[in-house]
Amino acid sequence: MPTLAIVLLLTSAFMHALWNLILKQSEVKYVAMNWQVLLGGAAAIVAIFFVGLPPRSMWLFAGLSTILEMLYFLLLMYAYTDHDFSLIYPIARGAAPALLAVWAALFLHEIPTTGGLFGILLIVVGMGFIGATSLLQNHENKPHLKGIFLALGVAFIISVYTIVDGTAVKGHPDSALPYALSMFALVPFLTTPVVVHRYGWGAFAQAWREQPWRLMLGGALGVVAYTTALFAYTFAPLNYSEAIREVSVVIGAFFGWKFLGEKMGGYRLAGAAVIFGGIVLIAAFG
Repeated sequence: MPTLAIVLLLTSAFMHALWNLILKQSEVKYVAMNWQVLLGGAAAIVAIFFVGLPPRSMWLFAGLSTILEMLYFLLLMYAYTDHDFSLIYPIARGAAPALLAVWAALFLHEIPTTGGLFGILLIVVGMGFIGATSLLQNHENKPHLKGIFLALGVAFIISVYTIVDGTAVKGHPDSALPYALSMFALVPFLTTPVVVHRYGWGAFAQAWREQPWRLMLGGALGVVAYTTALFAYTFAPLNYSEAIREVSVVIGAFFGWKFLGEKMGGYRLAGAAVIFGGIVLIAAFG
């Protein structure tokens, strides 16, 4: 695994966790999320005038990825309506790398080495430790089977749009930025009508009055974080890349402990150690 790719993916994970911290501190999370999507999309449209559109060969991938991003957004919204963040998020982000390893083997012929495969498994297991901590701390609500299936559905969509994006940009580092910008420019047109229908324009206005700078920062982080990951996808194996990028779960747990007063706990520390071991294995043998 190239060192530069690991650095880029860990940087992307850090920014993604920071984006989630901003989102978690918002009162109406889906309005805040869509504000960030809108602001990121507006910035992407402006940037496209300077960097141009991706090659025509990528347009189909970009369109398909945009639809998948919308489905991800809607399913996540539905999952969080009746189920806890502590149930959905760890399962969704933890299962995605395992599913992606299958898609990468089938469609990109990326067969992990023995050490790399153990590294992916360690990362998935480590995220399971962190997810288990959140569930064990939630004594009031027991996890529902429906919630687990919804989380796995979210993981499935994450793995599919990642394989679509990875396939599109593989071997084309100069096109990664235009490709990412085209997706960010399109997604708000699909998500905004849904959120406005549910919450109304008044909720959008209130969210903007309360935290404009947070929303702008979140929008910027969302664009830069995924663009950074896409650039790593252009030259690094996708199966390893997605596993490393999901370290954002660990960083997010640390942010929750440091800034939100959440308990870190022995399980989370153990999970972080296991994930670190997985990254070392991928770096050395992947």
